[in-house]
Amino acid sequence: MQHFAFILALFATASGVHADSSFKVVDLGYVAYQTNVNLIEGVTSFLGVRYAAPPVGKFRFAAPRTPAPVPGVQNATKPALQCFQDNIFGTQGASLSSPFRSRSLGKRDTDGISDEDCLFLNVHIPSKPSQRGPLPVIVYIHGGGYDAGNGTFFTAQDFVKESKGSIISVNFQYRLGLFGFLGGQAVKNNGSLNAGMLDQELALQWVQKYISKFGGDPTKVTIWDESAGAGSVLLHTVAHGGKTKRPLFRAGIANSPFLPFVYNYSDPITESLYSQVVSSANCTNSTDTLNCLRGVNAAALTSEEVPIDKANFLGMFTFVPVLDGDFLVERPTVTLQRGRLNAKTAVITTNTHEGTFFAPPQVLENITLHRYISELLPRLSQDHIQTAVQLYQKKDLTTVPDQAAAVMGDTIFVCPAYYMLKAVGKHAWKAKFAIEPAFHGEDNSYEFSTLSIPPTFNNTAFITGWQQGFINTIRSMDPNVKPEKTIVPEWPSWSLDSTEMLFNQTDSKNPEPVIHTFHTEKMQTLRCDFWLSVAAVNGQ
Repeated sequence: MQHFAFILALFATASGVHADSSFKVVDLGYVAYQTNVNLIEGVTSFLGVRYAAPPVGKFRFAAPRTPAPVPGVQNATKPALQCFQDNIFGTQGASLSSPFRSRSLGKRDTDGISDEDCLFLNVHIPSKPSQRGPLPVIVYIHGGGYDAGNGTFFTAQDFVKESKGSIISVNFQYRLGLFGFLGGQAVKNNGSLNAGMLDQELALQWVQKYISKFGGDPTKVTIWDESAGAGSVLLHTVAHGGKTKRPLFRAGIANSPFLPFVYNYSDPITESLYSQVVSSANCTNSTDTLNCLRGVNAAALTSEEVPIDKANFLGMFTFVPVLDGDFLVERPTVTLQRGRLNAKTAVITTNTHEGTFFAPPQVLENITLHRYISELLPRLSQDHIQTAVQLYQKKDLTTVPDQAAAVMGDTIFVCPAYYMLKAVGKHAWKAKFAIEPAFHGEDNSYEFSTLSIPPTFNNTAFITGWQQGFINTIRSMDPNVKPEKTIVPEWPSWSLDSTEMLFNQTDSKNPEPVIHTFHTEKMQTLRCDFWLSVAAVNGQ
């Protein structure tokens, strides 16, 4: 699929660095960094800036710590190695049966590519800012199912150029897979749950403390990304019950927000995964299993995670955030319904076919919809399963693969977008990306300007219109506040009669942009209302 090719091409070109003759230096107090790197014309990039101490040894599975002071001036001219992961595609479940249902409940990216000491970020600033005073800041959180990705996949320096030098961009890395999202009572007792989310939070705290050194305004921070990164935007919006003590951002942009099943840290499913990791790592007979896991070689531990990931149900990611009683005090949909949120403004987008990538038709040709839903959602009652089957056996979904893809897309991506829209209220805007095939991740090619995989609809007016809605939000908390005119019409808040903006093209041989408002489909609303009604069962 294009999503795979897209990530692979990004990985192949991520190390391209160009330098000019002059260095810029920023003193952060604990360390000073210098750079002369221009990844894109008009933008200076500080690469590989340490925001946390190495999470190694006894600090594996622990909350991130602030870095120790480093004397002298350090070069910030090279990206850091990525956090440990099996491969850049992530490792999704590949089984057609859920390992939890019966309980009632290539070259590897480790050799010279990954490192456990990976908590670094990049800061991209305009070489010549287009305005005086501190600039608004975008912090881009990479996606990858909480299992893959790094700080150089997505060319966040593009945002600075797209804004014509009026914003600053930051992107960072966080622990992935079991390194960042191992749950269980043992982790609660002697480590830190949701370590990957705590990494993200520390990076956002770093931005608050230090971005002014780069010319940024810490009171005007927006967080943005796609998929699990957009899911992270959702989770930071509800973090600490929606009452993070010191605000870390004012707005969120979420493209296809990924909301997996967020079980309690001691749930039987979570404990089962912990036990599987302990067994695979030969730590079962240890008196302190977590300490034993801390002594396992990082690359070997990554290898032990792979079969556990693959045993999960088709398209599912295994090690994801859990309810920990602190960062996530309750299920995300509960906090959203309470209306206590850390974000004041949100722009949220979904794609037409979000689920197809995770429910490939060729694999689902000989399975019933009833079985698919039963395995995907192992705790649903038979009555709920039958209701879901009836909801998705409609005229617009004529085959089981189409129906299954719609179920996957709705439960994990589309409906969480609507839950977030409703919670934010009148300061939330919604868009639907429909350029065919409009699979999950297709819109990335339109948000960045220097990717190796170009947009399939390479229309400048369309691309500018799509990008500038986000850039306007970063600058002004409103996608309609345009320094210059685009082809996008006035974009109403979603709270105004469930109004969305469609981004599409004509079907002609020489296609033209099709951008206009429409109302959320009634059947879509009905489906999402159903999934919200069983959110307690599914852990959302």
